[in-house]
Amino acid sequence: MLTVKSLTEELGLELAAGEEAAGNPVRWVHISELLDPTPWLNGGELLLTTGLQLASPAQQSKFLRLLNDHSLSGLGFGVGFEHERIPPALVKQARELDFPLFEVPFEMPFIAITEKAFGQLVNEQYETLQRGVALHRRLEQLVLEERGLEEVTRALSAAIGGSVVVLDRRGSVMAKSQFRRELAQSALTAVQEEVARRAVASDGPAMTFAPEDPSVSGRALALPVAAGDPQGPQAWLVAVSDAGGLTEYERLIVQQAVTVVALELMRRRVVRDTERRLAGDVLDEVLSGTVETNEIESRLRPFGVGKQAVVLLFDVDDVAPAQAALDALIADAGGRALVATREDLLCAILDPAGVDPMQLATTARDSLGGRFGHVRAATSRLAPVTSLRRSFHEARCALEVSAMNGDAPKIASYSDLGAFQFLLSIQDDEALRIYSDSVLGPISEGEGEYGDELLRSLEAFLEQNG
Repeated sequence: MLTVKSLTEELGLELAAGEEAAGNPVRWVHISELLDPTPWLNGGELLLTTGLQLASPAQQSKFLRLLNDHSLSGLGFGVGFEHERIPPALVKQARELDFPLFEVPFEMPFIAITEKAFGQLVNEQYETLQRGVALHRRLEQLVLEERGLEEVTRALSAAIGGSVVVLDRRGSVMAKSQFRRELAQSALTAVQEEVARRAVASDGPAMTFAPEDPSVSGRALALPVAAGDPQGPQAWLVAVSDAGGLTEYERLIVQQAVTVVALELMRRRVVRDTERRLAGDVLDEVLSGTVETNEIESRLRPFGVGKQAVVLLFDVDDVAPAQAALDALIADAGGRALVATREDLLCAILDPAGVDPMQLATTARDSLGGRFGHVRAATSRLAPVTSLRRSFHEARCALEVSAMNGDAPKIASYSDLGAFQFLLSIQDDEALRIYSDSVLGPISEGEGEYGDELLRSLEAFLEQNG
């Protein structure tokens, strides 16, 4: 890091004042002969001047106070022009303010100082860039190796020496890692609330912001991930340094990490969409009967479903987002299931190991209802996966019966089917046709005075739900 002390030592110059503050970093070098150059400076610069206009002690003292108040790194005073030595008033004021001040001899042109400083600054910038590129490649490799968002945040946390949190667009924690100092819960909550507020406001493009909670003020930065999304940022990357503000290098790698987090989220989305399509295909094949009975178990095994399963069905207005929500809910409950859609219904083929299917169905119904409007739910009984077609139709019929019944239970089940249970137990098409013909044949084929009346009676009976 370029400092006033390192620069003067390298040039063989001595400090006249400000030895303790000489370790401050030098951001840039500027030359000026104005009485007040601060309007054209941003702070952190090393100023070089010959003091052509600093004729009186009052002007000299005021000039140094202006530089100090504007947070300049130091002052190099060229002698042999207007002044043979650094004016005493300037030295006195610099010592009072502990402001770095050094004399530049006539034989040393200012260009020699700027070249030396700029060369070091360029080398530092190049080194910073190289370190940033190396870390960026490391983070990209973690994504390619499918190590997950947790590993990405862990690597980034170690690189900045602080805490890193990834929040979704609503403010929920997706991944979190810390270095040595634990992030205060109050600070995390404040950032979550701000992210949630911005998601609701949607007042223009998402912008980077600095969290203002007292415990992290001046040490934290929150950046939007994939801010170009019409629905707002996909996520937010929050970085908090354990000690002091984020350095230029740390800000650089955090900004680069935004791209890596976006890539990981995109990879997750592609994997999730592929799994959903695969789940839908498997469910369609099983229910359509195109899969041999002895193959059903192997088809369901990749989804964590074993030899027995329970079918949960949900009638939801907006199926697509509800599918993702149900998948996440089952995973959070420790369950394993194939979640897909069928006949505009949300279906979960659930392995009952470790979970209560009825309790899970109730929790899912309440959760989905709170986010996607009115929801009806039904469940089949536990059965071998080889009887999955029967289990699905059992749950579907229970769902239909609950729609017709005004005082239906919260979660409909096979026990609400009554005589339908017998029909569902017959999976052979020919057997169903024979049963139908035996019961309805005499009515449909009836002739004479009462034939048509019997059909109309049956229609009325069915219209009134039995």
